[in-house]
Amino acid sequence: MTHPEENQSQNPSDTVDEALKKAAGDDAPEAKSSVEAALESAEAAVDETPEAALEAALAEAEKYKDLALRAEAEMQNVRRRAAQDVEKAHKFGLEKVIGNLLPVADSLEKAIEAAETAEGADTPAVQAIIEGMNLCRRMLLDVLSKEGAELIDPEGVPFDPNLHQAMSMVENGEVEPNTVLTVVQKGYTLNGRLVRPAMVMVSKAPA
Repeated sequence: MTHPEENQSQNPSDTVDEALKKAAGDDAPEAKSSVEAALESAEAAVDETPEAALEAALAEAEKYKDLALRAEAEMQNVRRRAAQDVEKAHKFGLEKVIGNLLPVADSLEKAIEAAETAEGADTPAVQAIIEGMNLCRRMLLDVLSKEGAELIDPEGVPFDPNLHQAMSMVENGEVEPNTVLTVVQKGYTLNGRLVRPAMVMVSKAPA
């Protein structure tokens, strides 16, 4: 019958003693191997001290802390990018719609110019039509302005390649070179972003 004491783990020192007893016998190589195994077992038992276990646990905790910090940083980046996307959607979500409305504003402006130079423009009937078209144009520009669109009408100002597109260069000695002489088509921005550049004619020094 097996005694309970025989099932318990042996003390490393007892194992070393048994190995040394074997070494005294005839089987020297086996005894030597047993001694080495006993020493390794004893060293392992010494290594697994509470201090070593604590250090291992702290190292493991530090590893998971680093992973948690990385995950938190990545989540903050995701939230920041999402907030930027939402802000851009609010600012520039109507960019396409406003771009489609600009030809309407251009057509109203051209119609007003044509009516003002047409024969009989000074008659009450034509004046009423011009006033009505001007009112419609102002209302349209007010709507565009409320949505963040701003008109670019750069006549008489220096040419700015970021906002203007030169259609031609015209010799003119009365103004500084690279001055906008004529605005062929007005431009627009939306919350600081260029929607359409102003088409202009620019001065240059006489030959």
